[in-house]
Amino acid sequence: MGKKILVIEDDRDMAQILEDNLTDAGYEVTVAGDGGAGLDLARRQEHDLILLDLMLPETDGLEICRQVRSLPRYTPVLMLTCLSSEVDKVVGLEMGADDYMTKPFSLRELLARVKAILRREEASRLPKEEDGPGRINVGDLVIDVEKRRVFRDGESVDLTGREFDLLLFLAHHPGRVYSRGQLLDQVWGYGYEGYAYTVNSHINKLRSKLEPDRDNPRYIQTVWGVGYRFADDLE
Repeated sequence: MGKKILVIEDDRDMAQILEDNLTDAGYEVTVAGDGGAGLDLARRQEHDLILLDLMLPETDGLEICRQVRSLPRYTPVLMLTCLSSEVDKVVGLEMGADDYMTKPFSLRELLARVKAILRREEASRLPKEEDGPGRINVGDLVIDVEKRRVFRDGESVDLTGREFDLLLFLAHHPGRVYSRGQLLDQVWGYGYEGYAYTVNSHINKLRSKLEPDRDNPRYIQTVWGVGYRFADDLE
């Protein structure tokens, strides 16, 4: 059986196009025509991905995304919108969306991004052998790969989906330096030209949540003129 995708889209024509193309690609698709119905389905049923329109009646996409992120099970969210300003994109990503597409968009690109998100999500749930049963322990940090949770000094740390993905990728490659462009490709899953500042924003937020002293970061270090690395000298 194919991956389950929930489409929350109030434009009937767009919803039908998405349903037809995703179904043809082998996915099992459920469609909700408004925010209230979509949120109810997201709460009651498990899905592998949610395609979420930003402008919805009853409950808008940002509020749905916020509430989806509060659910116990992590579900990736690909946000769809007619808005195109930088602020709108950043707000959607910071609210916890995993990706963002502006209408009109290429269906071929949409399917590629859906595939990339699902592949990345599946890979993130596979523990590395050296990490034991799905956990990475470094310093006073514990990263629970399977449950997508992070603890610092025994206290739970609330991360967005993208923040977790970025931390997990860096922690899997301690000591290796990555440029902003490389992190965009590896963590966001495709070329994200023009949005390198998004990496900076996520790094800053991770530091504010994880570092005892964000001005002297212990875990996520800056290599000036190159990019970032996860410290490899921690026990």
